[in-house]
Amino acid sequence: MRGASHYTVTALCSIISPMTLPKLTPMQLRRYDGSGRGPIYVAYKGKVYDVTSSRRWRDGLHENLHWAGFDLTEFLADAPHGEEVFARYPVVAELAPSE
Repeated sequence: MRGASHYTVTALCSIISPMTLPKLTPMQLRRYDGSGRGPIYVAYKGKVYDVTSSRRWRDGLHENLHWAGFDLTEFLADAPHGEEVFARYPVVAELAPSE
């Protein structure tokens, strides 16, 4: 029975299309600044990440340098880390062009 169940899940996964991510404009992204205990989102290279679980983003401010709710792409070159840090967090949306 286990083999049949595994086959069914595998078959279903192969026919279900990948989830389409919602799009957020830069103005909409600013709503996710962590104020009022809400989610904390940042964007990097067109993807929006939920960094709410990071202790380094508490209160929506990262290392007293960067506010949540913004595109951080241009600032990463000056950071002491690389883009690999984003692999820790879920992608929740795509960053759309400004309205």
